[in-house]
Amino acid sequence: MCGGMYNFKLRSTGDIHTRRMKGGIEIPNLTDIDMIVFDVDGTLMDRSGMPEGLIGLIKEIEKNGVSVSLASGRTLPNLTPVHQALGLSGFIVAENGGILWDGPRKRGIEPMANGKRCRDAIEWLASKMGEIDPAGIESNRWRETEWCVSGPYDVDRMRALLADSEWSDLRVVGTGFAIHVTERGVNKRSALEIQLSRRGIDPSRVLSCGDALNDVSMFNLTGYSVAVNGTIAEVRDAAGSVTQKEGPLGVIEMLELLLG
Repeated sequence: MCGGMYNFKLRSTGDIHTRRMKGGIEIPNLTDIDMIVFDVDGTLMDRSGMPEGLIGLIKEIEKNGVSVSLASGRTLPNLTPVHQALGLSGFIVAENGGILWDGPRKRGIEPMANGKRCRDAIEWLASKMGEIDPAGIESNRWRETEWCVSGPYDVDRMRALLADSEWSDLRVVGTGFAIHVTERGVNKRSALEIQLSRRGIDPSRVLSCGDALNDVSMFNLTGYSVAVNGTIAEVRDAAGSVTQKEGPLGVIEMLELLLG
């Protein structure tokens, strides 16, 4: 799946998707998709920000009638400026599925979980693993449905400790930017199922794009999926395709092909 070759997999059964070849690479026509859902950190943005040219490409996608949405581990206050700056017509999934927002359709903020237990679990883990700072990352001040710490910490040990505790129902997810403790069953897929249904969009006509383990659930839902990081086996294997370039540059690579 590496080596720069796209190989878009169809996840739906019975639906026929028109596909075309461009430059030896198989990609869907824009008319085959109604929406693109992007992760943010490590996908649209890296630690240097958003590269020049990406905003224009996303605006061009929107002009072609394909709505763009965001699905991220970030909090909603961290995502709405990105949504506004890009001029998106789509919705936002924040906190890895914990918060739903669809301002363009006049729907308010909807929490899907209660983050207090997640914070309590982190405080307990910190009592067992002294290296953990339970205060976590700065954006926790706005976080409602999960709790995040920056690490690097031993994620496997965190999971093992929680498995034998009163918080065994919670899960630990590392994204490369933070470690999230969240409720099971709350993820990007569960949130997208709700948001897409409300908009009347068939998931088989959606392209999802991400880079980390918290994106796997949405890859398993949408008809098309693209990973912009091929170094994580589980992410690479779940995605329908992997870009040659990584992060935002991989997004540019994908969008240029879609618009070409």
